[in-house]
Amino acid sequence: MFFCGMPFAERHCRKAVMNFNSFMSWIGGKKSSRDIIIPRFPLWYEKYIEVFGGGGWILFGKPPNNDFEVFNDFNSNISNLYTCVRDRSSELIERLRYVLNCREDFDRIKHIISEKAAIGDVNRAAEFYQLIRYSYASGCDSFGGKPHSMWGNFPLIEQASRRLQKVVIENKDFEKLILQQDSEVSFFYCDPPYFSTESYYENVGFTKADHERLRDSLKNISGKFLVSYNDCPEIRELYKGFETYSYERLNNIRQRFDGGSMFRELLIANYDMNERISSEKQITFFDLEE
Repeated sequence: MFFCGMPFAERHCRKAVMNFNSFMSWIGGKKSSRDIIIPRFPLWYEKYIEVFGGGGWILFGKPPNNDFEVFNDFNSNISNLYTCVRDRSSELIERLRYVLNCREDFDRIKHIISEKAAIGDVNRAAEFYQLIRYSYASGCDSFGGKPHSMWGNFPLIEQASRRLQKVVIENKDFEKLILQQDSEVSFFYCDPPYFSTESYYENVGFTKADHERLRDSLKNISGKFLVSYNDCPEIRELYKGFETYSYERLNNIRQRFDGGSMFRELLIANYDMNERISSEKQITFFDLEE
């Protein structure tokens, strides 16, 4: 279970856990937002399901307590990579040890982003990871042309392997996953492709109609959900009646040509997103009194 009311020393150790980094970058990754998102998790749950896993920044940032954890991504290349990191990290590292950071090698393997991967394929996982690390903005379709030490990623892969040992890795459509994992003790974190950016995500097939299908999948669940979106009128209208929280972050994509550009994001939930923050403030007050 994931409780807020933990001992004082353990709560302070939590800060170190939240600095745990993912072994990969990905489009729409939540590295810069996890300190906003994780404190707005429900106060209590027993099962955590990350529906659109991607770079896994929220999974790696949340405290690895005794809750049952599920990581899902419909992109089979991502699910395969995570499976190989968890189960065959040493083989994956050896296959990555002498890869080349060059356009010719990148162009040779980039076709895999549009092909379905077999789960457990280490060679495919290594090639996909190579595309992520050597592409522009981790888009996997355009060679980045920048210096990068692949060996510098090996400690992150080893650390991720240890963190993922008890995590169930799935490769399912979000509607099927939500239906399968829903219960009164379930908590779903959803970071879907943002509205009007669906084409940015390869091998996913997420359409504008799927935004409505996601809402319909979540609105009557027994558990709790938290969804991250771009703050736009269409999404606000779609989730009318649910709890919302809006915030700004740096627009990483525009930083190269528009420094300081901000991007407004929206959190949507079927519970009070302030319950954990309020409870932690109350406990901190009691600690100071003691």
